[in-house]
Amino acid sequence: MKKSPVLIGVTGGLGSGKSTVCRFLADRGCRLFEADRVARSLQVNDPGVVEAMVQLFGEGVYSRDRDGRLVADRAMIARRVFSDAGLLRRLNGIIHPRVRTAFDEAVREAGRDGVGMLVKEAAILFESGADRGLDEIIVVVADMQIRVQRALDRGMTSRDEVLRRIRAQWPQEELEQRADYVIDNNGALEELRSRTDSVYDMIRAKYHVPG
Repeated sequence: MKKSPVLIGVTGGLGSGKSTVCRFLADRGCRLFEADRVARSLQVNDPGVVEAMVQLFGEGVYSRDRDGRLVADRAMIARRVFSDAGLLRRLNGIIHPRVRTAFDEAVREAGRDGVGMLVKEAAILFESGADRGLDEIIVVVADMQIRVQRALDRGMTSRDEVLRRIRAQWPQEELEQRADYVIDNNGALEELRSRTDSVYDMIRAKYHVPG
């Protein structure tokens, strides 16, 4: 039996549905660590990150809201990094070491709390090296046309923008090759829940995690 928690990575390309899979895993009792949400928080709350972001993108990368809180221009950042691989690497170099530190603390906290499974959701799990030390990795996949439509439905402005972001990520086929479990998300929501439950049950049985 592995000492708690079992560390599970969940990833997938834009529009694959990885966040939905993570929500279903949370419904089964897993604790979530949302790496992308932590990264967004660091961009406005970590002074070292803020300074590095200004150096990378210029003063215009930030503004203040009506309450005086710092706001990052995420649309501008996305536009620039998804058309410049070097800039994206530099941004990741600023953010991801700090996300890793936050995850390490989340692991310790989960251990203290007796959590059976801790799920790390990350869009670039492999690219950032965030898969190191994880026990199991789930990759969520879907057909390209479905992924594009989902991204557009979520508010992305154009098909070209969606495809530019997808091309900046690793190919879905490469993610599948590195996965311990692949969850297909081309069907209905209840199909996805059923497939997620099956993977959860397999991992729980493998590590003898109490139900």
